[in-house]
Amino acid sequence: MEKYAVPVAPIGENPKPITRSHWKRSLIELTGKCNRHHLHDVAPRLMQSYSEVRVSVFVCIAYCSAIGAFPHKYKYHNEDTPCKTHFRQYYRFVLDEPPSVITGIRQSVLGVSALEFDAKGIYLASVTKPGCLTVHEFESLYTSLLLFANFNPMILMRELIRIWVDELATAVNDIKCTREDQGKQLLHIPVFSGANAVRWNPASQDEVVCTSLINNEVLIFDIGYVSSEPTEVLRKRPTVNVHGSSVRQGFSDIALSNDDARVLASDTYGAISIWDRRASNLPQSGLTTNAIYGLTSIQLDENQCVIGATKSGFIYIWDLRGGRSSAAFQSHKEAYSSPLTSVRLSSMLNKIGPLKAQSNILPKEIQSININPSCSYQLGFHLDDGWSGVLDLHNFQVSHIHCPPPPWLDESNDVIPMSPPRKASWLPKHSIYAVGSTSNNGLHLLDFYPHTSSPCHVDYDDSKNPGETLECKQNVFVPLSGLVTACATHPLNGTIVAGTVEASLIMISQKHLCKKGDDDDMMATLSIHERQ
Repeated sequence: MEKYAVPVAPIGENPKPITRSHWKRSLIELTGKCNRHHLHDVAPRLMQSYSEVRVSVFVCIAYCSAIGAFPHKYKYHNEDTPCKTHFRQYYRFVLDEPPSVITGIRQSVLGVSALEFDAKGIYLASVTKPGCLTVHEFESLYTSLLLFANFNPMILMRELIRIWVDELATAVNDIKCTREDQGKQLLHIPVFSGANAVRWNPASQDEVVCTSLINNEVLIFDIGYVSSEPTEVLRKRPTVNVHGSSVRQGFSDIALSNDDARVLASDTYGAISIWDRRASNLPQSGLTTNAIYGLTSIQLDENQCVIGATKSGFIYIWDLRGGRSSAAFQSHKEAYSSPLTSVRLSSMLNKIGPLKAQSNILPKEIQSININPSCSYQLGFHLDDGWSGVLDLHNFQVSHIHCPPPPWLDESNDVIPMSPPRKASWLPKHSIYAVGSTSNNGLHLLDFYPHTSSPCHVDYDDSKNPGETLECKQNVFVPLSGLVTACATHPLNGTIVAGTVEASLIMISQKHLCKKGDDDDMMATLSIHERQ
């Protein structure tokens, strides 16, 4: 009988476990926690789903598309004259110059120079180079794209039959611009020319702050008051040159602390002024550099460290908490601090072997820097030649780099346009960097995930990339209807708003699909928006 018995493992010995792949999605639904690696796995789908928001209407077999760009066609309150941005855009003087020169002049005096959402994503503030400060309510801006919902579909059908589709698209776009310009802006006031930076006060979300490259004042506005006058003006002490005349030092960027007291502004001569709003409207202290050229962008991190980038390609770091570099010298009752450390970005790039073998790396202007909100030790940077990357603040090494081809490689374009300065932005939950293209009308979405599996990582090896990932990880280029100069990302849903050289705003979100409904009008618009 023993030969018919089934052998049983002795008691105390565990059978060999059966290996199965984990069900990541079910685990997320059960625990309610999303792993960072899972976010990186689904990032390719997220990046590919972004596109310029368009309002589409299907009537019979005809199709009409109104581009989701909002032109800057405003007039001053209680006046019938167009604002400075509108005037320069549509009533420019005639230049007897070639198109390339006209394009360069237009980009130097026009365009959106900065954008920023408030902490809750309710309001969007923007400034233009001619000198306009505009505050939009995001929901009103977003829902205004669905303007066609207010029209009778039968009327649209008759119009589509009566005239050509392209003529209708132009006419409807003009109607949309006229109607949405009347009320989509919450605040529109003139400020100084050369406006270059705008920030929300993190301690008071009703206050918005802006500066200019040609003015040494910091203007603070309260959107709760219907007034074109700032509620507070912070000034810098005048600087006198060797000839005895005052030198006007403009501000390139600003940063505000969470205590509702300190305001920092970087000037065009390589220094940072620090105001204490409780004490005076003049700076009480400052930060200095040994740079010949001025600062272009600054960031204030959660550890009270100030990070600044210069035109000469250096990144400086100061510690506001004090230490060995605090109060190095004093001048005009202001205590100035030297940087704690500095990094020459071109030297860090030369340490990347494959990049050095293919390129002649020289010091370049750093146009913008941004701290990753989902990974605080990642400092994103963007250079004037279109390169973007990440500086690891733990070891001060460049961990990610993206080098798009230069504009002169495009054989279809005989004229190389003058590229305007660009400001980038991070997506809130993913380590995805959004920055405008130097030569094409579009936006780059770059995968800067802090791991070697990122396609932009300097140690990335596609042969070692695991095959069980959902999709191949790669960067995405989103075509748009304008050349992007600045962009801002909604802090909650990840919608991107981009400013262009034509001073218009473009909304980039996940794709919207139009679907035939079962109502009497035979048409319904379905917006499919995947929440992250």
